[in-house]
This record gives sequence, C-alpha cells and structure tokens, in this order.
Amino acid sequence: MIMDIRPRQVPVFLVVPPRALLLDIAGPMEVLRRANMEQAAVHFQVTYVGPSSDVLSSVGLGLTGVVPLPARLPDGALVVVSGAVDQPLGTVADARDTDAPLEAEIVDWLQRSIRSGIRIATICSGALLAARAGLLEGYECTTHHSMLSALARLAPTANVRDNRLYVEDRERLTSAGVTAGIDLMLAIVTREAGHATALAVARNLVLYLRRAGADPQLSPWLEGRNHIHPAIHRAQDAVAAEPARSWSLASLATVTSTSPRNLSRLFNEHVGMSVTDYVNRMRVAFARELVVGSRLDMDSVAERAGFSSTRQFRRAWNRIHDATPARLRASAA
Repeated sequence: MIMDIRPRQVPVFLVVPPRALLLDIAGPMEVLRRANMEQAAVHFQVTYVGPSSDVLSSVGLGLTGVVPLPARLPDGALVVVSGAVDQPLGTVADARDTDAPLEAEIVDWLQRSIRSGIRIATICSGALLAARAGLLEGYECTTHHSMLSALARLAPTANVRDNRLYVEDRERLTSAGVTAGIDLMLAIVTREAGHATALAVARNLVLYLRRAGADPQLSPWLEGRNHIHPAIHRAQDAVAAEPARSWSLASLATVTSTSPRNLSRLFNEHVGMSVTDYVNRMRVAFARELVVGSRLDMDSVAERAGFSSTRQFRRAWNRIHDATPARLRASAA
C-alpha cells in the first residue's frame, strides 16, 4: 500500500487594502512562512489578493503582484484582512477619499465570499472592513484600541472587547493593533500544526513573549524561554510536543545530549525552575486547554495531561491558578 505523505494544505488569502500597514502583512505571513519550514505535515498556501495589483504600503514601499479577489474561495480557506493607515510615509495628502471605492470593493467581496466553513482573521483596522461587511454581528471581536468605538458603531450587535490581543469566536478571529497579528497567527499555527511548531516559529523569530488572546500575560507555552541555550530549547520543545509523556530528568538529558546533573543545573540557571516544575507547568497548560475546550471529567483531564492521579493534577494546578478547573470551565462557557 502506498501511503499519501503529502502535507495537508491550508489555503490562506491575505487581503491587501489600500494604504496597507506593512507589518500587518509581513508579521503574520512570516509566521506562516516559518511554520512551513519547521514541519512537513501542514502547508500554509498563501495568496495575496486585493482590488488593486499595486499598493503603496504604510512605510512608502510599493507592493506589487497582488492578484484579483477570487470569485469563490475553496472550502476550509482562511481569509486574513490586514489593516491600513490614514497616510503612508512620504505622502503629502490623505488618500482615504480616493481609496474609498477600493475599500468598498473589499467589503462587497467579503459579503459575497465568506460562508460557513471559511474562517476570517482580521489584523488591526481590518476588523472595520469585516464589520462593514456585516461579518461581526453577534460575535465577540476586537481591534486596535484607537478604533474600538468605530468598530462598535459599525457592528452594533457585536460584543467588542477591549484590552485583548486577539479574540476567537467560532469562525471569526480578530486581533488588536499591529504586532498582535503575530500573536493571532501563532495561535492559528498552534491549532493547525501543533504547539511544537508554534514554539519553534516563535523562537526563530525571537518572539519569546508570545501572549494569549484572553490575557496579556506570558503564554505558559513560552514561559521560561527567554534564553538562547540550544540544549534547553531542545528539552523544552520535547516537553511541549508531548507534555503527557513520562518525562524524567534522565530521558530529557538523553534528548539534550547532556548529563542529568548538568541539565538540572542549566534548567535552574536559564529557566528559573527545576525540570520537574517545568514539566508540571506544561502539563497544567495542556490540562487548561482540555478544561476549557472539552467536557472531559477531571479524572480524564488529569490522565490525558500526564498526571498520575487527579490529586496530583489538582496540587499542580493550584500552584498556578487561583480558580479551580471547574470554575474556570464555568467562566469560559
């Protein structure tokens, strides 16, 4: 039997608006480019689309080769709508009025093209285009802090959230300004290609402070990774890829090609905690996802996260979280 080892394709269509904010495009798409290099199971196939083939970006650099907005999107597509600025660097006049027909074309295309099974992710002011298309009505969403009131006006039935890096509500994903688009794309990579890939991408891009959408604090998956020691990163990658595995100091020492004693010393020096504490924190992070994202009972959560008992799981959980797993699940419902 011949096995099909071709990667699963994720079609991504990035909408390039007039006066495109360059970091809204380059940041998230660099995450996807690197994700394609880090693994072979999933391939993000990116196409840049828009109403104009040539766009002047926010920093005055011209973007070319943008293809027309497609007549129909394939099933399972991800549409990314990037943001725009009032005035690109080096221009002397506000181009918003002359660009209005192009923005209207994007809005009309979004209205016609986004259907069930198509995810839309907005970066910064891209949320305003999605709102004008009526795609955020009844959804939780966010945008750059300076545009929250405008978003609320454009989507009166939406639940516009402030102080959020990004918000995921079913097939609508919205992010705050500029670099938050990178955080959102790392979350998408995590979902499509796994934590290990997202961690490798973040580390390669020197994004040690990757954050979670609902809270501005450090993501537990990148806690203790603001160092550049390759052996420790190898150990952390191994734990992140299989947090439920029975990791011992000796088994991780084998992964890192160092002695258990040296690995223990390096962890305390560079990570600021012991190997056991680090493994337990990763298991708690994995368990938190199971608590929020499933209806598994706590015995099953503990087992899947690699804890020997529910009691051990609760002890590890209580060292990190104030709320019990049950309360967290109830608040996230």
